[in-house]
Amino acid sequence: MDVSVTWRRGLSFTGTADSGFQVPLGADASVGGDNDGFRPLELMAVSLAGCTAMDVISILRKKGQEVDAFEVRVHSERAEEHPRVFTKMHITYVVSGRAIDQAAFERAIELSVTRYCPAQAMLSKAVQITHAHEIHSTP
Repeated sequence: MDVSVTWRRGLSFTGTADSGFQVPLGADASVGGDNDGFRPLELMAVSLAGCTAMDVISILRKKGQEVDAFEVRVHSERAEEHPRVFTKMHITYVVSGRAIDQAAFERAIELSVTRYCPAQAMLSKAVQITHAHEIHSTP
């Protein structure tokens, strides 16, 4: 996998991946940025959420679960001192659907955490990651 980050101006960049997709990167105005893109650490949290979300929804669909909505939220805490790394991350999986099987949902999360999600496997070597889940029934 190859990616590149190209400087546009000030603290504004464009990240490009092998897939051809691009993402704007920027910084907060308090550090001289223009507030015009993702912060790099935000993308790490988004990557974690996206990686595990893709695993879980794929497994739920294979298990025949009738999912109407699905969201993965990541709350991250950071060190006070530089380099201000993540110190804790908490992932909440929220699913809505008809007769979602709790055991199937929990197993899908477990498989993502322990087997399939490379973002989670990599980040968990450096930061404590905890998990929670919610099931909301729809008619």
